[in-house]
Amino acid sequence: MPNTTTMLSPAGRAAALRELASTELDVLVIGGGVVGAGSALDAVTRGLRVGLVEARDYASGTSSRSSKLFHGGLRYLEQFDFRLVFEALRERSLVLNRLCPHLVRPVPFIYPLRRPVVDRAYAGLGIGLYDVMGAGRGVPHHLRHLSRTQTMHSFPSGKREAIRGAIRFYEGQVDDARAVRNERAVGGRGASEHHRVPRVIGFVRESDRVAGVRVRDVESGAEFDIAAHQVINAAGVWTDEIQRLVGGRGQFQVRASKGIHVVIPRNRINSATGIITRTEKSLLFVIPWGSHWIIGTTDTDWGLDLAHPAASRSDIDYVLKHANALLADPITIDDVVGVYAGLRPLLSGESESTSKLSREHAVASPVRGLTVIAGGKYTTYRVMAEDAVNAAVHGLDRTVPASCTDSIPLLGAEGYFAAHNNRRRIASESGLPVSTVEHLLGRYGTLYPELVALMTEHPALREPVDGAPEYLAVEAHYAVSHEGALHLEDILTRRTRISIEVPDRGLRAAEHVAQLVGPILGWSASAQAREIEHYRKRVSAERESQNQLDDQTADASRLGAPEVRASL
Repeated sequence: MPNTTTMLSPAGRAAALRELASTELDVLVIGGGVVGAGSALDAVTRGLRVGLVEARDYASGTSSRSSKLFHGGLRYLEQFDFRLVFEALRERSLVLNRLCPHLVRPVPFIYPLRRPVVDRAYAGLGIGLYDVMGAGRGVPHHLRHLSRTQTMHSFPSGKREAIRGAIRFYEGQVDDARAVRNERAVGGRGASEHHRVPRVIGFVRESDRVAGVRVRDVESGAEFDIAAHQVINAAGVWTDEIQRLVGGRGQFQVRASKGIHVVIPRNRINSATGIITRTEKSLLFVIPWGSHWIIGTTDTDWGLDLAHPAASRSDIDYVLKHANALLADPITIDDVVGVYAGLRPLLSGESESTSKLSREHAVASPVRGLTVIAGGKYTTYRVMAEDAVNAAVHGLDRTVPASCTDSIPLLGAEGYFAAHNNRRRIASESGLPVSTVEHLLGRYGTLYPELVALMTEHPALREPVDGAPEYLAVEAHYAVSHEGALHLEDILTRRTRISIEVPDRGLRAAEHVAQLVGPILGWSASAQAREIEHYRKRVSAERESQNQLDDQTADASRLGAPEVRASL
């Protein structure tokens, strides 16, 4: 495995760019979200020369702004999409048991019933079918019907007059932004890691085929070509934008659907489980998230800025209203410590309602040398990646092995269960509290010795981050030295979740983190101050957008913050 620290240093990054510009790849993947990362991993584990480009940061779009669940999709049973549900349940089992058990864990949920006979029969049949199709694989088996008394015991904050019972079952929870693990798995197996570096601005053509891409380094502004036999467009909601660079209309279009979530303190709702309930448009999730709850989501058409979708006050009020329908003590805007908005890349259809558009994926080759993958859902990313690479390798002039990613653990997964069983011994040997070891194992898996080594070398890194006591200083250091973060935003919003987990949205933490990582990234005093100011403006713009009543004014407010990357 290459020396990741050296590879991700400023000097290592420059060397990687030079290599990228001078190497002809078998496959180049556009997009550093979960599908792009999965596609690069799939291709490199088939023995191909692979590169990946991402204009911003790993998982900076949809892949860091989901409901953070690997789930089968109960709502798709209503659409009789049994194949999608079964596929999702199978993939959930894989990530829980083999691929990344350190990042995904089973979480109990209840589905409260408001009409005891009708709801129990209808919902019970659906969840029962869900259970039979595979919900017991990788999660505790099986669903359980609860009386009103049992439900209120499990969910003391529930509104007694609104709840007549519940059905209890399990889903899988994931920190979606830790898709960075997928990226490191790619680099660790020989692919060229070039995230947040070049933005695709055009395609290289040879006669009637695509032979590579023209890119711009968003950090320096330099432009160069990357040669590749096959290019995979896995850009999510940017799929159509990339397609326009090739010219012409693609074989399908992607429509963006906005989903927003709010984050509140865990002590604000007393419940032993997560909660799922129906709204007039979709499902609402109340999801346990460490010392917080994540509540969402919405499902509305979005045709504004794709990079920074804005949550309006109307969105937030909608989520709170539907959550409060089940709560005896209503939550208010004052309880909200964090808000985030993401865009689902849906395959466009005839319906005006995005909630009815397809969550299945499609693969097409609009031009020789170019494969496009779009649609789908986070849970089935590995299948999407496999399908994309299967289509791309048809254009190579040699036989390529079949996908094997269903048996390849991501970095940190190998030996995780044994390490977790030995957490007390690890704590004793490292001098760390057991709770800290559990925290590190849950975020880094069996890569935890890398962080322990840093803390041994620099004892100050054992201290909590100022203003964000649930994270250690070593995690900010590691985000830069081992996980490729280049900016404060990368660290505070994706390598950690400080930006949505503390009331000041990470403003105090930004000062401390900048001091920690500045020397590693070679920041001058003015560069460090600029990073802090950029982050402050981002927080200010997000807060302002969340006070606006509609998408247009919220979008305008959010765009008031400048891009931290020079050439975006």
